Amino acid sequence: MADKAWKRAERAVAKKVGGSRNPLSGRAGGHTRGDVIHPDLYVEVKQRARFSVLSLMRDTEDKARKEGKKPVVVLHERRARTRYYLIPEKMFLELLNHGPQNEP
Repeated sequence: MADKAWKRAERAVAKKVGGSRNPLSGRAGGHTRGDVIHPDLYVEVKQRARFSVLSLMRDTEDKARKEGKKPVVVLHERRARTRYYLIPEKMFLELLNHGPQNEP
């Protein structure tokens, strides 16, 4: 029987970030409750037909491409202390592979 699409998505993300899919995510599997087992990242993978924020990201990517820049969407709720930065996978993987954990 073929894997469900969401399981394939979890495996693909796990491979990209250097982790493995957690077969017991959301349960007490002993590793993490996240979808991906990774030493530094807590990863939740969500797959849907559509996410409204992604139309904003695609528009930002188009505009950034025309100016030769990298696209970043910043999400900030009023009176919240934290901002969230949405970036394309390629940018994230570059940061992950060249971040502080790899410096001497």
